Amino acid sequence: MTVKRRHFLMFLGASAGSIALAPVAQIGQKFSMPFQTGAAQASTPNGLSFIPVKGPMPLETSSIDVANQVAEYSSYTVIDDVVLPDGFTYDVIAAWGDPVGDSHFGYNNDYLSFVETGEGEGYLTVNHEYVSPLAWIPSYEPVLGKVLPFEQVQAALEVAGEDGIDAYSLDDNDPIKAQIREISVEALVDQGLSVISIRKNADGVWERTNSGNDRRITGASGLDDGRYLGSTGPATAVFRKTRVQGYTDGLGDRIIGSFGNCSGGTTPWGTVLSAEENFQAQVPEPVYADGSSMSPGDKTFVIDDEDVGGQGNVIGLAGNKYGWVVEVDPANPNDYGVKHTWLGRYRHEAVGVRAEAGKQLAFYSGCDRRGGHLYKFVSTGTVSDPQSKANSRLLASGMLYGAKFNEDGTGSWIALAPDTPVNPDLPRTIEGGMIPLPNRPDGGIVKVDSDEAVQQFKQQFSTLGQLYSGTDRERQGAILIDAHYAANAAGVTATARPEDTDVRPDGTLFITYTSGTSGGDGGPDKRIFVGPNGETSYEYGWIMRLNEDSNEPAAMTFTWEMVALGGEPAEGGLGFANPDNLEIDASGNLWMVTDMSSDKHNRAVPSRVDENGEAVSQSNLRGLFGNNSIWFIPTSGNDAGKAFLFGMGPIDSETTGPFFTRDQQTLFLAVQHPGEIGGIRTDGAAETREYAMKTTAGQEFKQTREVPIGSNWPSKVANDPPKPAVIAIRRTDGGRLTT
Repeated sequence: MTVKRRHFLMFLGASAGSIALAPVAQIGQKFSMPFQTGAAQASTPNGLSFIPVKGPMPLETSSIDVANQVAEYSSYTVIDDVVLPDGFTYDVIAAWGDPVGDSHFGYNNDYLSFVETGEGEGYLTVNHEYVSPLAWIPSYEPVLGKVLPFEQVQAALEVAGEDGIDAYSLDDNDPIKAQIREISVEALVDQGLSVISIRKNADGVWERTNSGNDRRITGASGLDDGRYLGSTGPATAVFRKTRVQGYTDGLGDRIIGSFGNCSGGTTPWGTVLSAEENFQAQVPEPVYADGSSMSPGDKTFVIDDEDVGGQGNVIGLAGNKYGWVVEVDPANPNDYGVKHTWLGRYRHEAVGVRAEAGKQLAFYSGCDRRGGHLYKFVSTGTVSDPQSKANSRLLASGMLYGAKFNEDGTGSWIALAPDTPVNPDLPRTIEGGMIPLPNRPDGGIVKVDSDEAVQQFKQQFSTLGQLYSGTDRERQGAILIDAHYAANAAGVTATARPEDTDVRPDGTLFITYTSGTSGGDGGPDKRIFVGPNGETSYEYGWIMRLNEDSNEPAAMTFTWEMVALGGEPAEGGLGFANPDNLEIDASGNLWMVTDMSSDKHNRAVPSRVDENGEAVSQSNLRGLFGNNSIWFIPTSGNDAGKAFLFGMGPIDSETTGPFFTRDQQTLFLAVQHPGEIGGIRTDGAAETREYAMKTTAGQEFKQTREVPIGSNWPSKVANDPPKPAVIAIRRTDGGRLTT
């Protein structure tokens, strides 16, 4: 086992994926304005009475007309706080380090679920995705009162570097290995889920009640405490095998922990679904043909030039047990989660739930990677009562499908089954020109970059079943374990990083796609994911609407259209970049939060042309958009399809997991990784930067922007460590947020 000394910080934060030392345009049938329009509204947007926040970028929905935009936006001050419209406030409910059961509230809170048990009370279940080392390391001791051997480990690796050693070998007798294991376990403890009980007091403020059901499900649950997670579905047959091609942890269908917990979903029967996303940053993702894991010893446990390992490798976790959807009943204090393997193993983002009496259950989820897919699970059995907890049993039998999008706005679902034909899309149709496929007879994957190689692959393998081994059930389990690469082999459409899947009560599915560029995992289909000016590498993202044919959850065909587009208003976008989580309010309107990479927040853009005379990339132009933000998009009325800026997040943060109470008086929000790049803000540190902005009409002008360096949120006290936290947003007059 080796560790690259130069990557120690990246090892701790590898799952971040972001650490780095107007109206929609019409293009064929892909883009349209599908929302209903109606009578003209007043100066506030339809469905909500608020005056939009002024962000750093001129917007079509701003009250500032184009003639005054240069003067009004020539200077801007970034605030290290959650910025909301006048008349709104927020309360901090829980922050990293707060006591929860026999543990503490975890780090980098993401998806939120509020299961109400009565008027103004219920269980708040919170995902914890990863740790951000530049903020987590210096804050760990002051927040948790515990010392970890960060300095000793880094010092040992630096000594090795001075001796010219690039990779430091560790064996079981090396004290540095024990110290790295200690840090790794604590990083896993700060991931997973928190279940906390809350209520609204007489003053309208939400507070914790600290009931006996409050508990943590961590990335290390079961390691030393016996709190294993369970599993259902065909992959359990693979977990139970004792003779495998690769690695087994010897635990059968018991599972240690859940980590990389990003988005999720809530069922009508009161359980919570937590989606494990970037598991590949902590355990090996590739598997063998029988679905067994690569050995932790086959990978370095940190990032090196090509491979990714992580905290789980130090402990010897089996990689095939991570990357699933976990179901938890917050009301059951003995429930530490079940991983339902029929939902597939991939880099899950979100779970959209469709449960209707007399019909099969449908769950939607996306794989958040460049070239990831949109998936649907359909149960074998039907729903009797959507509110019955017996519905959880429906997740143990069904089929997983991947979406195939056609250019004409139609599509179909492809089963990930052994008899499904092998028919990969050709690399020339994919942005970046590459598609990863299962590598046979060896395990893992092969990156295919020519149409000829795909044709050879199809000649060698005719069905998915030929790519995997074992009994019929084991073969199906192996396909689900290797779902992303099996989907590539079956010709499921490569997409633009699907982030959220949310189902409106009428059955309409909304999907956010955060970025249309390519990378080492592949890229999106160039025929489907197109920017407002015909770009086939479009950074800023889309929101898609999908309707099943005949409005049937189990339908095998559908129609789709893009309903909102990220980007600068002057270029045809709505003013946001990288749409992420969605929430649908009681009136059917969309609330959306963004997920720009932290290193791009407020990045200076003094010119749109670099020193070589080349245009600055869309990725680096994201500095123009400022901090991550919160948006309201009406789906009916005169303002349908427009985007109104409702709020901005603190420095280096991501606002995630929006969730409304049933009475629409509270919007819960998770603020993730404040200070991820700048760490602790000391002595009010800030700097002035320049930006080449554009008015909504396309006139370029200079903006000077005052940008804090690091964060002190949520305390906002000078030199305090930043802490991820969950907040409750409400109106100061106690009214509904929506109408």
